[in-house]
Amino acid sequence: MKRNVLIIGAGGVAQVVAHKCAQANDRLGALHIASRTKAKAEAIIASVHAKNAMKTPGTFEAHALDAMDSAAVAALIRQTGCQIVINVGSAFVNMTVLEACIETGAAYMDTAIHEDPAKICETPPWYGNYEWKRRERCAAAGVTAILGVGFDPGVVNAYARVAEGLLDRIDSIDIVDINAGSHGRWFATNFDPEINFREFTGTVWSWQGGQWQANTMFEGGREWDLPVVGTQKAYLTGHDEVHSLSARYPGADVRFWMGFGDHYINVFTVLKNLGLLSEKPVKTAEGQEVVPLKVVKAVLPDPASLAPDYTGKTCIGDLVKGVKDGQPAEVFIYNVADHKEAYEEVGSQGISYTAGVPPVAAAILVAEGIWDVGTMANVEELDPAPFLTLLGEMGLPTRIKDAAGDRPLTF
Repeated sequence: MKRNVLIIGAGGVAQVVAHKCAQANDRLGALHIASRTKAKAEAIIASVHAKNAMKTPGTFEAHALDAMDSAAVAALIRQTGCQIVINVGSAFVNMTVLEACIETGAAYMDTAIHEDPAKICETPPWYGNYEWKRRERCAAAGVTAILGVGFDPGVVNAYARVAEGLLDRIDSIDIVDINAGSHGRWFATNFDPEINFREFTGTVWSWQGGQWQANTMFEGGREWDLPVVGTQKAYLTGHDEVHSLSARYPGADVRFWMGFGDHYINVFTVLKNLGLLSEKPVKTAEGQEVVPLKVVKAVLPDPASLAPDYTGKTCIGDLVKGVKDGQPAEVFIYNVADHKEAYEEVGSQGISYTAGVPPVAAAILVAEGIWDVGTMANVEELDPAPFLTLLGEMGLPTRIKDAAGDRPLTF
């Protein structure tokens, strides 16, 4: 049994994590949140108290932390006595935070693959470049490290695992992520603009025909007819979960599709063609060195600021095709989330909500020993039943659509 949680990060997803941890502090123990800017962490705690979100009276403290400093992270873990670390900071800090957890014995979880700020779209599988190199050390230290336990990656990995029990053979896994909501701004990204754009400026990798296939962004698109949100255009996109699911299902095609409107594509294309999405420093005429991508990030709306005006719904799920009893079969396992409902509950929009609730569910399962596996694991390697059941109780219910109809997923 593990107790006490350290949340690293203070963005929109961290706000969801903080509220959900507070709602379950009777199961998680004392809570701490750390950010480079302590005031941001304090503001999140204030929002928790404003909604009276704490399940029981208890500790919730803010700390200043440079998460790129592994020794500082380890010191804070020891100082607070936290046995569980939820890393929802920048993907650039994954390795330093993981190293601190290995050193201190704290359980680790994140919601995205580590990224090197100087590199974009490295050689697949991406997990093999950083996280998986520490598998043996986690196992030797008995440290539980759950990778990519947001929604996608995360919940969609669990959906693939569920499909294993529904089909005799899996031939393809198509993960579809549609945001049918509107934030009312002329242009904005739903999470950190720097991470968002880096995701789409490199090679689009998918696993098809038993090998990695390379495409360019917006090269491959198709329409999807989905529950609640209707017919939506989505494009083949490189994404984290493809890089672990391809290892578990090497004989299946694994692809990720994300919905984009024409306006987003036009703005993205102009920014990219002008060189404004480059992570490489350039010098201005005055001799000042700047990184174009960071300048674009600075002028765009803070994703957390979108929440009050966001309306509409998201639909994220796995369309899994294969064979059952000798006949072709398919299942669509999915969730629909509402932006307004998310804001009313935790003060964040639906994209942050879907990413922030799952790591808290995972933390509860680790705290109670159910997912405290003492080694490194991606979500598809773990029992999905307690995870998806708990998510349903926490506000992210799962549904399944197949030949028998459309119904809630139960175990």
